[in-house]
Amino acid sequence: MAQKPSIPKGTRDFSPSEVAKRNYIFDVVKKHFQTFGFQPIETPSFENSETLMGKYGEEGDRLIFKILNSGDYLAKVRDETYTAKNSTSLTSKISEKALRYDLTVPFARYVVMHQNEIDFPFKRYQIQPVWRADRPQKGRFREFFQCDADVVGSDSLLQEIELVQLYDAVFTDLKLTATTIKLNNRKILAGIAEVIGAKERLIDFTVALDKLDKIGVAGITKEMLDKGISEAAIEKAKPLFSLSGTNTEQLQVLGELLKDSEEGTKGVAELTFIITAVEKLGLQSANLTIDVTLARGLNYYTGAIFEVGAPSGVQMGSIGGGGRYDDLTGIFGLKDVSGVGISFGLDRIYLVLEELQLFPEAIDQALVVLCVNFGEKEAFTALQLVTNLRKNGVKADVYPSSAKMQKQMKYANKRNVPYVILIGEQEVSDGTFVVKNMQKGDQQTYKLANVSDFLDAL
Repeated sequence: MAQKPSIPKGTRDFSPSEVAKRNYIFDVVKKHFQTFGFQPIETPSFENSETLMGKYGEEGDRLIFKILNSGDYLAKVRDETYTAKNSTSLTSKISEKALRYDLTVPFARYVVMHQNEIDFPFKRYQIQPVWRADRPQKGRFREFFQCDADVVGSDSLLQEIELVQLYDAVFTDLKLTATTIKLNNRKILAGIAEVIGAKERLIDFTVALDKLDKIGVAGITKEMLDKGISEAAIEKAKPLFSLSGTNTEQLQVLGELLKDSEEGTKGVAELTFIITAVEKLGLQSANLTIDVTLARGLNYYTGAIFEVGAPSGVQMGSIGGGGRYDDLTGIFGLKDVSGVGISFGLDRIYLVLEELQLFPEAIDQALVVLCVNFGEKEAFTALQLVTNLRKNGVKADVYPSSAKMQKQMKYANKRNVPYVILIGEQEVSDGTFVVKNMQKGDQQTYKLANVSDFLDAL
């Protein structure tokens, strides 16, 4: 017996209905990307390993899918490499390429390679799949799409303001009102690490801090201690773990705390500018709030950090995130090109829309009209009608065989077809067609010569 097929954990097949819903999200996001002046690009699904490795921190590097070299990839590996059993050194010998982990680092590589063709500031959007060797769970997959919008070549904070507006516009259009856009600044985190005496442990501090909502104060305290951050430093930082109040009140507390840190003070000033401007411009439905524990553990962020949470009551992680990276292209040799970008988590947005029943009712209606097949002569007349309907943008089809009427109507019901057309021998003779409204149950007869009458009634 043939073995039952399967797919890798963390990947999925998508039904026609699911694809239609995903495309709906894509279309909404893409529409607003274009409205805000972003241009599309695409990059390869895999990159040279050296392009990706070392760009996401130690945890990120472990989640990158490596691709084995083609051919006899073990032939050039020395015996001592096997004996050492060092996965890092062995991997570099047998794998030179890897699936992309996100779209930002490949974008930085793209900017460097095409810098002479790009008009700066360059506003790009990219909607493509990425891969991570993560532990699959609800809302977390090993293969998933990212929808990114980035601006490179400008350090103006107006870009951050626009990205907040972009989040607000997209989620309002998707009917995901009352989403929360969390905002922090990497300079503030650096300032905090400085004033508590843990400056040299900034990365360890931020990676642990970013997990506060997942493992709690006790969890991140243990992780910080394990990473060598002193108990005294953690105690100094603890009041920030529960910082509350309005954005203005939190900024005042941060300003006082970080007054002796030049970098921290600059971060507070940047946050103040962004929040003040957004409050004056107003948002359609989103809430903008400071979250000083937000770190988004990636090493390349240098300024503002964004994260979007699902509406209250929905158990889901972040549905969007991003931030400012002042010198990401520097890792590829192009210095002093500042950038800022955000990403939309398509798969999580899908799950939220599904849970809240926010997809349009007719979104997966792939067929509006189905013509019943009564035989060869009748089917050809039906096909002529369907051809006309299709030219007018109507999703129409003819059942492929003259099966029993009951079977054809059952098919129409399963496909959720709103209109079934009947063209039998009498209708062919009369030059007419009968339209059955599947919802109401009534029927209407139209002339084949006047299809426009039916089109007007749709």
